[in-house]
Amino acid sequence: MRKLPRGLQYICFIFAIASCTLAQSRPRARDLGIPFDGNPGPLNAITDVNGVEVGHTTLISGQGKLQVGVGPVRTGVTAVLPRGKNSTDDVFAGWFTLNGNGEMTGTTWVEDSGFLDGPIMITNTHSVGVVRDAVIAWRVKHAPPDDEGYWWSLPVVAETWDGVLNDVNGFHVKPEHVFHALDSAHAGRVEEGSVGGGTGMVCNEFKGGIGTASRVLNSKQGGYTVGVLVQCNYGDRGQLRIAGIPVGREITENKVKGDDVGSIIVVVATDAPLIPTQLKRVARRVSLGLGRNGSYSGDGSGDIFIAFSTANPGAAQNKGLRQISMVPNDSLNPIFLATVQATEEAVINAMVAADTMKGVNDRTVIALPHDRVREILKKYNRLTK
Repeated sequence: MRKLPRGLQYICFIFAIASCTLAQSRPRARDLGIPFDGNPGPLNAITDVNGVEVGHTTLISGQGKLQVGVGPVRTGVTAVLPRGKNSTDDVFAGWFTLNGNGEMTGTTWVEDSGFLDGPIMITNTHSVGVVRDAVIAWRVKHAPPDDEGYWWSLPVVAETWDGVLNDVNGFHVKPEHVFHALDSAHAGRVEEGSVGGGTGMVCNEFKGGIGTASRVLNSKQGGYTVGVLVQCNYGDRGQLRIAGIPVGREITENKVKGDDVGSIIVVVATDAPLIPTQLKRVARRVSLGLGRNGSYSGDGSGDIFIAFSTANPGAAQNKGLRQISMVPNDSLNPIFLATVQATEEAVINAMVAADTMKGVNDRTVIALPHDRVREILKKYNRLTK
């Protein structure tokens, strides 16, 4: 693995320390007393699914007037590794697009083969190419070629547009930033808010970004875990609902878009033994979780989802018969419901964790005001504490 320049190593090291501290101290939606259905995992994060690792590189620099190629920079990249960075074992996967004004590369092969080969990367719209190429380079350095001597990869790289706050045409995401996100990926707590690919994102005209949540099924339902990670950059303020309450209609100041012209990428992980057709059905249920928060998937929004299962290790081996297990279709309902619940909460976690940010041309996107949210939910008797 090529080493990062010393200055970047230092910046990434300082950021890693800061982001871990923020992950521990930053409030989440439940800390505000917002009620959600379902039973979350110990971390209430996608990493509650054993083996899943998440890493970020966050790029923030400059201020004032936009100068293409210079800044201000408010962007980054996020990596989700289904079995961790030291595994080359593919996972069963399925994907779904609710509205296609966006991009997720590699999905035609996911559709045909039923397997996800490698990490899922999320970045800004105009950095998809460099992230894709960097993932291939990273994989060549980290694993031997296949049995026929080839390194072969069709990386899954997704995007949302951060041009409201970021110099998106400046191409500030570089290969070394991708390498850092992959190499720093870890289990445990996931940093949320204005981090990684979510750094410059806007959600329901509040500051958006990365959010995560999980649900654990009871023993009669199999005891499986479902985890969700979102990069949210979508939504109209007036449609925003939190815990069923029209919060967006009551916080009308400092709007930035006035329409649903953004995107959201959602990654669903589970340890339930599901096959690709079932995982595609799971990915579709993300739509219902977004609907709980008021999304109607506007024409200008790229709403693209991918789901994978960490069960059935070795299913992708190319020699001999493979034996796999699967949950019966008649037993999928609890997994569908867990996906809806975790998606709903992950989006709100992203907004709760994000801070007010000033970006290009001093454009400011305000954070979701915690005190106002509590006041509104209290008025409707929807606070848990």
